[in-house]
Amino acid sequence: MDLALLRTFVTVHRAGSFTRAAALLGLSQPAVTSQIRTLERQLGRPLFLRQARGVTPTTIGDELAHRAAPHLDALVEITEAGLDEASTVRTLHLAGPPEFTSLRALPALTMLVSQGLALRTALTSVASEVFEGLAAGHHDLAVTTARPRGGLLTSTPLCDEEQVLVASPRWAARLAPDVLLRKGAVVLEQLPVVEVHESLPFVTRYWAAVFESQPAAAATVIAPDLRAVLETAAAGAGLAVLPRYLCEDALAAGRLVALLDPPVPPLRTYFLAVRAGTLSLPHIARAHESLLRAAAAW
Repeated sequence: MDLALLRTFVTVHRAGSFTRAAALLGLSQPAVTSQIRTLERQLGRPLFLRQARGVTPTTIGDELAHRAAPHLDALVEITEAGLDEASTVRTLHLAGPPEFTSLRALPALTMLVSQGLALRTALTSVASEVFEGLAAGHHDLAVTTARPRGGLLTSTPLCDEEQVLVASPRWAARLAPDVLLRKGAVVLEQLPVVEVHESLPFVTRYWAAVFESQPAAAATVIAPDLRAVLETAAAGAGLAVLPRYLCEDALAAGRLVALLDPPVPPLRTYFLAVRAGTLSLPHIARAHESLLRAAAAW
């Protein structure tokens, strides 16, 4: 049996779509369709059920994928290991939120540079963009706050990020914590808010977790980078919700003040996402492992 046909079959099985599989393989969709039909003729059985959106494997298709995929992945690993020995530099294409990637992920990966790894980054907080880039092969590894669905992409929890309600000392001096706990939404409506988007994603998540309510205020300042939100809030523009890792230095220096200390602080989980099967590639596996090790101390 032609290994190229099996490779195409496994890619379609993982992608759940001829179109996505074609993008991953660098083939046209008709070519992928033709290869699957050839394999089905050789086996005398249908491998996929065509649907309006993508394909679903038949029982035979599932059985073949589970038996063939580990061996194909092993062959890829052998090939990639050989390439690692023959080449001094491998490139890892990493995607993730600008702040977390800059302050956490990239520093954790720099030790791999001396081992022959080159890094290329795409900075975005939009999960759909990250997943599309992974599926299309533009990214090898991504940090995201959303868990991907389907069989094409897989994810591993990386770390939890504590959210902190902060403001400058000038604003904090005007606010009593007990009033915030009792009348959080009302107080919020009376104060300027600094956020990354008009939908107030950080403030809304915090208010839902701590006050069990939704904010009714609009943002006074919008800055689509949490580092800009931090500096604007520290300058006195209003309150903000920030990850603790990002604002802990400003809190220690007194530039920002935590307005509340809830018993159970709101958390946001980060995930490492990859295309299914690509952790068999040594340079991706090393980066994945390095980030997981570093995250234990975050």
